[in-house]
Amino acid sequence: MKITRIETFLIPPRWLFCRVETDDGVVGWGEPVVEGRAEIVRAAVDVLAEYLVGKDPLRIQDHWQILTKGGFYRGGPILSSAVAGLDQALWDIAGKTYGAPVHALLGGPVRDRVRVYAWVGGDEPAALTEQVTEQVEAGFTAVKMNAAGATSRITTPAETAAVVARVAAARDVLGPHRDVAVDFHGRFTAATARRVLTELAPVHPLFVEEPLLPDQGHLLPQLVAASPVPIATGERLYGRAEFLPALTAGIAVAQPDLSHAGGISEVHRIASLAETYGAELAPHCPLGPIALAASLQVAFATPNFLIQEQSLGIHYNKEADLLSYLLDPEPFRFVEGHALRGNLPGLGVTLDEAAVRAADRAGHRWRNPVWRHPDGSFAEW
Repeated sequence: MKITRIETFLIPPRWLFCRVETDDGVVGWGEPVVEGRAEIVRAAVDVLAEYLVGKDPLRIQDHWQILTKGGFYRGGPILSSAVAGLDQALWDIAGKTYGAPVHALLGGPVRDRVRVYAWVGGDEPAALTEQVTEQVEAGFTAVKMNAAGATSRITTPAETAAVVARVAAARDVLGPHRDVAVDFHGRFTAATARRVLTELAPVHPLFVEEPLLPDQGHLLPQLVAASPVPIATGERLYGRAEFLPALTAGIAVAQPDLSHAGGISEVHRIASLAETYGAELAPHCPLGPIALAASLQVAFATPNFLIQEQSLGIHYNKEADLLSYLLDPEPFRFVEGHALRGNLPGLGVTLDEAAVRAADRAGHRWRNPVWRHPDGSFAEW
């Protein structure tokens, strides 16, 4: 079997898919994307395809080594995301070739269902109670929300109180037997994060995500030591070497993204590394159906898995949603807040290829917002 063609598709609302075809007619799909930089990742996939075309697709680990290390310059979000999508597609081909789901190829399942959470925003509190109530009524046992919108460099008493009030409002709806996770999104300074984490402790978040920017990892040990709340991070870390300092700092939850951190191959290794530090795995995934399918395959085979993000109904999905490009939505039919383990080969999802090709003709130019503080200076989004 040889790889004969690799194509990419720029898909609304903000996704990039890749299709890897073989001379045996087996096709694998992946999702290589950096949100807001999809066109650049697309170019990187085209460059990497020069190596892969003509190769045996089943030599996944060998290809991963060459794609990530074969160039003198390594790493970074663009290259790691391009590799991630191609890696997903190769695992999809392997599963279809062997007639097995990817989780079986990773050593077999360790659970029959995967807990997932729903996104409820939180930048603006007006509709928060209604949003949380809607997700509870849909059967979800956990939600995630932003702690705040644009935030002062050192929070005022009013800003701190507003963060706590928003999370407390979610807790009031959820009660003591469900969970709320809180995303700081790198918007707070280390000093502000310490202050807010202490104030949040009484409402018992499942975790607080990205309390610091990824380039401030040297501050993580002090923050973890001071925090009464479990700390999660990793959506902007791209491999084991970058996760190691965070894990040694004592984070409770590692959040690699299957479309950013080198794909199934590398995230599976990150999970094992995290296990040695007593950390749980909660893959980041506000993306499309292929990224979620890959995440679930890893989750089914990972002992230290905690919970899975998914994008059904997320505010980014205005032109299309998680199910828009699937022939069968069954793999993402959540039951009591869980995704059930299936046995379809490969990633376990079947794309509507005609819909994908039609969507690519329109494409997208999604860019994240740029925020500013009241004085006109740049603010973290």
